[in-house]
Amino acid sequence: MSLAELPFALLPERHPVAAEFIVALALPPAAPGASVGQWLAGLPDEALFDAGMQREQLLDHLERLVAEVRALAEATDERIDSLTLLGGRDKQGHAENRELVFHAGEIVCIVGPTGSGKSRLLADIECLAQGDTPTGRRVLVNGAEPPAERRYAPDRKLVAQLSQNMNFVVDLSVRELIEMHARCRMVADPEGMALTVIACANALTGEKFAADTSVTQLSGGQTRALMIADAALLSASPVVLIDEIENAGVDRKRALDLLVGGAKIVLISTHDPLLALRGARRLVIRNGGIAEVLDTSAAERRNLERIERLDATLMGIRERLRAGLRIEETLTWAE
Repeated sequence: MSLAELPFALLPERHPVAAEFIVALALPPAAPGASVGQWLAGLPDEALFDAGMQREQLLDHLERLVAEVRALAEATDERIDSLTLLGGRDKQGHAENRELVFHAGEIVCIVGPTGSGKSRLLADIECLAQGDTPTGRRVLVNGAEPPAERRYAPDRKLVAQLSQNMNFVVDLSVRELIEMHARCRMVADPEGMALTVIACANALTGEKFAADTSVTQLSGGQTRALMIADAALLSASPVVLIDEIENAGVDRKRALDLLVGGAKIVLISTHDPLLALRGARRLVIRNGGIAEVLDTSAAERRNLERIERLDATLMGIRERLRAGLRIEETLTWAE
């Protein structure tokens, strides 16, 4: 039986993700006994307009959701032990002459001036470039070229990217959103997983939020914390790319420990020394190309401990300012 022929009343039982998507769009339910196709044909134009969907696209979108969930249920977990980046060329056409291997559980940082090409490097990795981007870089998965279906399949993306600007357009509560994702991932206890993810996100941000808060009302820091917790605990993507986490009001050390603890390959574009020195390596970007690869030295690790103490002092001052307290005493910086 096709989705259009399925009785609308059976949709929550047969395809709960599709039913929840309809509820999220605030579309009216079907008349008793109507099929999904009949419900769709009878939807008022203004309801579709408010939902931002066209009638002919809605059924296709629902069918895609159902197909993606089915593919997740049938797919076996694929272990990603490494990504290999084969260098391309910089903005002047000079060859990078690099072959870099990133391993599971490793943090690699990307540094360089604004506009140097850090985001372009992340984009090349995100799309598993095969010489088809402006840089000509190539990315191998476990030492081999990824098949086309792995590059473009929306249901089994190998790479999750957390960008500088992340906004939600569906007006769900935080609990509803994470429970929906958990059901898509076939988690046995989606309600419990949602509470775990939310608690983890609240541990990452100084701005706590309730489970019933609408995702459209989250601040930038809260949104980033929620997506980091979701990526670490629930996302199947074994590679996580982060673009500029330092301005998001997130506990950076705890966030990275969480991601690496999930055996993810983590690449971070950053200007923050607290992050840059936490990586095993940092890629220095100049003029659109990888100019240097620096292993974090023992001396830099010692300096990282000092920077962390300074950062903890600054975090304490921020919390006092949030609480409306004065900062009038003579400040000392412990070494």
